[in-house]
Amino acid sequence: MVKIMDDIKDFIKRDRFAEHVGIELLEVSEGIATARMDIEKFHLNGANMVQGGAIFTLADLAFAAASNSHGTLAVAINVNISFVKAATSGTLYAEARETSINHRIGTYTVIITDPVGDTVAIFEGMAYRKKQSIHEIID
Repeated sequence: MVKIMDDIKDFIKRDRFAEHVGIELLEVSEGIATARMDIEKFHLNGANMVQGGAIFTLADLAFAAASNSHGTLAVAINVNISFVKAATSGTLYAEARETSINHRIGTYTVIITDPVGDTVAIFEGMAYRKKQSIHEIID
């Protein structure tokens, strides 16, 4: 299991956009992942709130880590996000949890929280589990 988790971390490190915007994967275990993003000036929109795309990217990275945590390549086929509270500063956290899985489809809920633990957004994703192993990609 440790080898798979190391592989997932290596796989997620390949997400160059998430790295570019400052997202860090904190933990990953089977069906679960957490990530964080320190809010910088470039994350803010014209209203000085964190831009929705930045929040979505944070949630998407946690979703990717959780959905690939079984070692099988999983890709998003449907996602939805609801923004429930504005964020303006500090650090945002994303916690992804698997809600169901079978040999081809996995579903996940990602909760994004602000520095005081309030929910900022709720992301729901469905992943298609391909036949390919993530080992084939990172090797």
